[in-house]
Amino acid sequence: MPVHNADIAAVFEQIADLLEISGDNPFRIRAYRNAARVIGGLGLDVAAALGGGRGVPKLPGIGADLAGKLREIADTGSCKLLGELQRRVPAAITELLKIPGLGPKRVKQLHDALDVATVNDLRAAVREGRVRKLKGFGDKTEGRIRQALAHGGAGGGERMPLAVAAQYAESLAGHLAKARGVETVTVAGSYRRMRETVGDLDILVAGRDGGAVIERFCGYDEVKEVLARGNTRAAVVLKSGLQVDLRLVAPDSYGAALHYFTGSKAHNIAVRKLGQAKGLKINEYGVFRGAKRVAGDTEESVFAAVGLPYIAPELREGSGELDAGRRGKLPELIELADLKGDLHAHTKASDGHNSIREMAEAARGRGLAYLAITDHSQRLKIAHGLDSRRLGAQLDEIDRINEGLKNFAILKGAEVDILEDGSLDLPDAVLERLDLVIGAVHSAFALPRRKQTDRVLRAIDRRCFTVLAHPSARLIGAREPIDLDMARVIRAARARGCFLELNAHPERLDLNDAHCRMAAEEGVLIALNSDAHSALDFDNLRFGIGQARRGWLEAKDVLNARTLAQLKPLLARTMGG
Repeated sequence: MPVHNADIAAVFEQIADLLEISGDNPFRIRAYRNAARVIGGLGLDVAAALGGGRGVPKLPGIGADLAGKLREIADTGSCKLLGELQRRVPAAITELLKIPGLGPKRVKQLHDALDVATVNDLRAAVREGRVRKLKGFGDKTEGRIRQALAHGGAGGGERMPLAVAAQYAESLAGHLAKARGVETVTVAGSYRRMRETVGDLDILVAGRDGGAVIERFCGYDEVKEVLARGNTRAAVVLKSGLQVDLRLVAPDSYGAALHYFTGSKAHNIAVRKLGQAKGLKINEYGVFRGAKRVAGDTEESVFAAVGLPYIAPELREGSGELDAGRRGKLPELIELADLKGDLHAHTKASDGHNSIREMAEAARGRGLAYLAITDHSQRLKIAHGLDSRRLGAQLDEIDRINEGLKNFAILKGAEVDILEDGSLDLPDAVLERLDLVIGAVHSAFALPRRKQTDRVLRAIDRRCFTVLAHPSARLIGAREPIDLDMARVIRAARARGCFLELNAHPERLDLNDAHCRMAAEEGVLIALNSDAHSALDFDNLRFGIGQARRGWLEAKDVLNARTLAQLKPLLARTMGG
């Protein structure tokens, strides 16, 4: 059975949770959480890299002990330590971890203080008003727990982050492509539209031998349950919990089927209405005038039949793309190859895992021409943030490395905390030495809308401020966006001449698509950055590109789609002006 990075990360995360509930050493817990984060975010397929008895590759934060467990998980899908911990911690307690808002710290607190060991125990504690009295809980947390319990706890229906779904989708598509008679395999649905999260996978296969494809699909090693099985369609649930629906179509209907199963529903309805106005019937089998099929072998033919140019999947959300197509105003969407550099990356000086030189070489290896090193500032102690002295030493090091580089430049930057009063975490006298300042909210996430917005606006108006990093500060599925008046922020950025970031890290994808589009319409450039913490993290830029395309962004809308010569004047005007 293929073991994906997401599977390995999940095992390490479970170990960390169970260790924390057991009251184990915090440093040990942190090591497993860090390993889960590193493995989960890697572009490298770890299990494949270990194939054929090859040694564990050097991975950031993975020492000998963790490397041994990594190999064990890659080989078996689990590890002995997890089994031991599961036997030590009652299964009912671990079920509490599936309830939104209850991490291991809170589960342990509930168990130790209220003797909560099962979901029913928790229901009783909530009903009796005992949870709100615990330190760190209160009425709001108890209310959220009550609501989660009313909806059956975690209970399924959860959406999977796009980057995690990609691991399962790409592996399964590659598996199906080897079936007899298969011509083309495409993962359609919200995955193809590059939505931030995916509820299930829709796989479309063009081919002639349905039996061979269905057999290969239902017999896939990762299948946990077969929900339906026919001659041209099947549905399964993978061991990861992800549902996958397969549809086999004849090659001459493939374009129509691909359009239909890519969606969205709103887009499809709008296209069908255009077809009806022209006397056409459009479905997954083709475009028909009466009984005659007049189009459908390609998606282009479907759009042409209703008088539209091809519309990229990322735009198909029923948000004006048909009107733009009719008027010839569809954007020339940005491509990964358009990026000339990356303006947000970390090294081992703060919470990264590689040196400045190693990060630069990795960026150059991806075809980039420049990289900004932007380690955290001093306030973020958990990330070993740099104070003025350490940052100064790093800038001198960058100068030395740049002297020996050809056809590549390292820019001097810092990711500086925006404090609650809107001030920055380092003085202007230090920031003036930089090429750019990345400002970021890393604290006081619960401020009310006006205070949070004023905080960010004051930061944008500082003497040295270039890019607002991950503007909503969200973590998909883990932390809600801060309450920010984004329209005011975008207009302030335009007035100040600074920029907003689209952070490509799969847990962030921040800005969202709507705010990307709003910023572009206001003329505010977007810095599309990896937020790389290791040399492998530049692979995440593809997810940022997907989000940018959903936001209708063209290369001209993206700051770092410019050459270094074009970029430098834009950065300079944000520093000391």
